[in-house]
Amino acid sequence: LEQFVAAGAREDILYDAKPHVGTDVLLTVVQNLRKRIISLGGEVRFNTQVTGLCTENGRLTGLKIADGTVIPCDRAVLAIGHSARDTFEMLDASGVPMEPKPFAMGVRIEQKQRDIDIAQYGGENPALPPADYKLVEHLDGETVYTFCMCPGGYVVAAASEEGRVVTNGMSEFARDRENANAALLVGVEPRDFGSAHPLAGMYFQRRLEEAAFRAGGGDYRAPAQLVGDFLKKQVSTAVGNVNPSYRPGVRFTDLSAVLPDFVTETMRRAIVEMDGKLHGFAAADAVLTGVETRSSSPIRIMRDEHFEASIKGLYPCGEGAGYAGGIVSSAVDGLKTCLAVI
Repeated sequence: LEQFVAAGAREDILYDAKPHVGTDVLLTVVQNLRKRIISLGGEVRFNTQVTGLCTENGRLTGLKIADGTVIPCDRAVLAIGHSARDTFEMLDASGVPMEPKPFAMGVRIEQKQRDIDIAQYGGENPALPPADYKLVEHLDGETVYTFCMCPGGYVVAAASEEGRVVTNGMSEFARDRENANAALLVGVEPRDFGSAHPLAGMYFQRRLEEAAFRAGGGDYRAPAQLVGDFLKKQVSTAVGNVNPSYRPGVRFTDLSAVLPDFVTETMRRAIVEMDGKLHGFAAADAVLTGVETRSSSPIRIMRDEHFEASIKGLYPCGEGAGYAGGIVSSAVDGLKTCLAVI
C-alpha cells in the first residue's frame, strides 16, 4: 500500500479498512511503478510473449520468445495472472505438473447506488460515501457470495480471447456513477469440470464464455436478465430503473441457458436470502449480466517448499499460479516468492 501511495495513490488507502485506489488513478500508478522499476535497473518488455522453456538437466536455462529468440536466465517468476491461458497450455505441454482447483463463477448484479445507500445507511446522507456490501449464503453445501463490489461503478468487458464474453467490475476513484455492482458467485469444484485433465477448469470456463458470446448475439454484447424475471424463469423484455452499464451493451436472454443448472438454481435461492439481509438487493429491475468466470485461477501450478516448480529455477507465483485470491494476497505471495529466489 505504501508503494501504491508513492506511485500516486491517495494516502487514505493506508488507513481505510477497504482501500480504494480507483481504476482511473490506477492507470497513473502502474505507469509510475514501471518507471520506478526502470530507474532501479529493471527492463520492461512489451509484445514479448513467452512460448516455451529452455531446460538442461531439469533446470531452467532460458525463455523462448514468440519472435524466435531466447532470453537466457536461470530463474523466472511466473506471475502470469489467472487468464494466461496460452501460457497454461505451454506449461502443460512442457510437462510442468499442474492440478485443477476450485474457483467460483456466476454473474454481475447491478442495482441503483441510491437504493444501496438507503438500505445501508437507513436514508440518504450526502456527507456519507457511496455504500458497499458483502454478502454470503451457505445453502445445502453450496456457497454463494458477493465479490469485488464496486460502489458507483461499471460492469466492464473482460474477455481475453475472441468469440467469448466475460464480465468484471470497476469503480473510478470518485465512485460517482448511478449504479452499484458486484460479482454474484457460486463455488465450483473440480468434480464439476467434466474431466480430470489439469486444465479442465480452464476449458470449463471457455465453454461458458463461448455460450455467453452466442447468447449475447455474437457481437460481444453480454447476456442479461432482470432479477425479477430471473427468479420467475422468464426472459426480460425491457430495462426498468436500472440501466445496464456494460458496454458495448446487453441482450436480454435466459441466463439458465448459459450457466450450469446448479449455479443458476443456487443463485436464485441466494438472491432471495440476501435480500433479507440487504433490502433492495433483489429489486425486480436489478440487472444480472453474465458471465463472470474469472474469480480466481482454475489451476494450480505445483511448487515445492522452496517455491519452485518441477523445473528448478521456475517460480509459479500469485493468483494465476493458484496461490492467492486477490490483489493483496497476490502481492504477499510475490514478496514470499522473491525471498525464496534470494
